[in-house]
Amino acid sequence: MKKWNVVIDIARCHDCNNCFLACKDEHWDNDYPPYTLGQPRHGHRWIDILYKERGQFPKVDPVYLPLMCMHCDNAPCVARAQGGEVYKRDDGIVLIDPEKAKGKKEILDYCPYGVIFWNEEKEVPQKCTLCAHLLAEGWKEPRCVQVCPTGALRVLYVEDEEMARIREAEGLTPYRPELNTKPRVYYKNLYKWERCFIAGSVALGAKDECAAGARVVLTKGEELRLEAVADCFGDFLFDNLVANGGKYRLEVEYEGYQREVREVELETSLNIGTIFLWQARQG
Repeated sequence: MKKWNVVIDIARCHDCNNCFLACKDEHWDNDYPPYTLGQPRHGHRWIDILYKERGQFPKVDPVYLPLMCMHCDNAPCVARAQGGEVYKRDDGIVLIDPEKAKGKKEILDYCPYGVIFWNEEKEVPQKCTLCAHLLAEGWKEPRCVQVCPTGALRVLYVEDEEMARIREAEGLTPYRPELNTKPRVYYKNLYKWERCFIAGSVALGAKDECAAGARVVLTKGEELRLEAVADCFGDFLFDNLVANGGKYRLEVEYEGYQREVREVELETSLNIGTIFLWQARQG
């Protein structure tokens, strides 16, 4: 049967928080039994936006990771809630029963992603429902997806076989796969959150001009060889590199100029600055 899946493209998220605001607008002080009770005005972020910066000035890449209930197929919250307080529907959505879960604050500890919140006033644990009440009315997507201006969020209501094909075609991956929860929230371009880059610029020293078109080669022993061409500003970038990856070798070539070599130690995303090239000696 068809099941709900969420796809989040990190490269398209700009931290506008429209998703968070739409969720708050939909759920604040609004009860939707049997799916959930009203969300409190403060404290809950059923979809949160995590943030980190990669690199150093002036080459800095701010990265935003929307985080919500993963609606896991192997959900620890479902497994540990022995009384049916948390359950998974056949369509893939995980819900918390507001009546059965009343007073059970320990349910917050069942989620390894930390996306279950406690409603102090109503004494119930709460989380993203994927707007199940709206989907029941025929909506094609939850509020967070509806308001995303960049297309960073989307939902797919498809069978598992079709979702597997989409995952393979688009390179979708789960967040924190080591937890083995089998989430139904998949990320695109997750490397921007989990991995790092080496960036820099190339300039012609004598002319003080950008070395547009310079050839840059990045190697690491025999295991890695990547090539890039400096853009019109002389900039180059090698991304999707493993953090704490050890030593890399950069070689820069430009016709009529001496080849330059740099050895870099990669711990986290690194801006190596400007590499100046000097004209090759004649004769």
